Amino acid sequence: MAKARSTSAFLPSMQTTRSRGSPCPRFRLREVASMYFTMIMVFLIILVVALQGTAPRENYFPYKVPLDPQQLLELSWNVSYPQQVVHFQLFVKEPKFGLLFGMSDRGEFENADLVVLWSDGHSSYFGDAWSDEKGQLHMDSQQDYQLLKAHRTPEGLYLVFKRAFSTCDPKDYFIEDGTVHLIYGILEKPVHSLQAIDISAIHKGLQRVQLLKPNISTPELPNGMKTMEIRVPDIVIPSQETTYWCYMVELPDSFPRHHIVMYEPVITAGNEAIVHHMEVFQCAAEFDSFPHYNGPCDSKMKPDRLNYCRHVLAAWAMGAQAFYYPEEAGLAFGGPGSSKYLRLEVHYHNPLVFQGRRDSSGIRLYYTGTLRRYDAGIMELGLVYTPVMAIPPGETNFLLTGYCTDKCTQVALPSTGIHIFASQLHTHLTGRKVVTVLSRDGRERAVVNADNHYSPHFQEIRMLKKVVSVFPGDVLVTTCTYNTEDRNQATVGGFSITEEMCVNYVHYYPQTQLELCKSAVDYGYLQRYFNLVNRFNDEEICTCPLASVTQQFSSVPWNAFNRDVLKSLYDFAPISMHCNKSSAVRFPGEWEKQPLPRITGVLPEPAPTCQPTLKPLPASPALVNLGRVKAE
Repeated sequence: MAKARSTSAFLPSMQTTRSRGSPCPRFRLREVASMYFTMIMVFLIILVVALQGTAPRENYFPYKVPLDPQQLLELSWNVSYPQQVVHFQLFVKEPKFGLLFGMSDRGEFENADLVVLWSDGHSSYFGDAWSDEKGQLHMDSQQDYQLLKAHRTPEGLYLVFKRAFSTCDPKDYFIEDGTVHLIYGILEKPVHSLQAIDISAIHKGLQRVQLLKPNISTPELPNGMKTMEIRVPDIVIPSQETTYWCYMVELPDSFPRHHIVMYEPVITAGNEAIVHHMEVFQCAAEFDSFPHYNGPCDSKMKPDRLNYCRHVLAAWAMGAQAFYYPEEAGLAFGGPGSSKYLRLEVHYHNPLVFQGRRDSSGIRLYYTGTLRRYDAGIMELGLVYTPVMAIPPGETNFLLTGYCTDKCTQVALPSTGIHIFASQLHTHLTGRKVVTVLSRDGRERAVVNADNHYSPHFQEIRMLKKVVSVFPGDVLVTTCTYNTEDRNQATVGGFSITEEMCVNYVHYYPQTQLELCKSAVDYGYLQRYFNLVNRFNDEEICTCPLASVTQQFSSVPWNAFNRDVLKSLYDFAPISMHCNKSSAVRFPGEWEKQPLPRITGVLPEPAPTCQPTLKPLPASPALVNLGRVKAE
């Protein structure tokens, strides 16, 4: 009652005040404070709701990839950046006595971070585990994989669980941007404990994905879009583990200029676990015609001219979704000065060596004749394809760096700059890490793209989380890390798959004439290296005038001295800059014997951020009630 009287006493006070012509009511301090804190609470509630709205639901899994070639095991997931958490859903078509799923540095089952479901024939258990250097499993003292749901359906078994990007557990894998090597194993027999699982005796495998997809909005597509499917023509997939298939496509005569605004994969049903990645290349406009080839890319029957089809139009890798261009830009193709010949390349990964499997997979382009404001461009950063850049044999982490110098960006870029929105990193078989960093005024400003677990078997164009703007005078530095432990000869730079590359194809707008901004060590300084090695080693190396750089590298005795001197040479010797237009002609300027860019301020290394678990869960498996199969 007292509260009612207080309110009624307040209302006449307002009426009286208004009758006197006052512009606003006289609030008491208590009412003002109450209204203030109410507004604060409303604001906080709206803020929380907004943040929660950016986090996906636990039962919403937009990303999906088959884990095994028979598609008996499928992973779906979502990413919550506000919560720094990944939600996983594993579907097992034929659940037996359990499974292993986890992550490791390069897909090995030793020193791996694992979640394990196992059954002793009566009860089922779930736990966060890890493996040591011998592959022996151990229950993790900190249970960071949290089981949310486990249920059977007539189709199979579903497991839903989550884990933070980073934890304070040294046995846990740090989930970061770039490639993640996922590993899995199927338990065919009951086991009585985690330690009784013999990893060497189970069916297991590896899949690579980009777990942390960028949280960016999908641009609105224009009206009147057209589509074009570039697909292999119902071929029989060769019965071997790895095949790269090439197929030539010809655009119609007088095909006008268009903008590609989106593309997506078209996978033949049943081949989702075999079609590993695909690329569409446009051929060089300098040739009037190209042979119509349909066959393995490494066949001796493949015409050499197909090697001039290298301009990337589209690239897709397993686990990737549709690729959208920004609303203000599109990738031009067709029209005057553009080749009408395209090359589709499909990588088939067929570890079970299926025979007679037919395929018509490819990429669907979405394009429009209503041109957008900007042409998108593709620029090559990194190292020139030349043997002067080489990796000694037996190296675990050997670095090579390519530069796009301030002198090149100063002469080639517009004053308003360019805006990089996507990137495709590329090496051959020995590549392990790739990173491109933007520097300005001698200080590193931003990481354009980085992959600390890079695999040459998983290459896709990836949208950047944040657009990176590059202005005249900026420097772009691309560094690749290689592993040649399994080789006994130096690996030189070049086009062959057994040679090496270090490239970042950046996608940007507005398009400029600058198509290639790459470097290589000065040839004269490399010859000084060979002379020095010849002088300080008992064995003579081949330095005769007719010997190629590859021959000279192959004759180097790779002791510690020769390795260290080569590393030092690449760290201080001047470079030859290729600041090239699309015509392969360099921009005007002096590009030989250029000093290395001077960078004094570096960005801090990204480090996992985590908070210790206040109440760690006990290091024991959780009993899981899978229940009976229910018809749904």
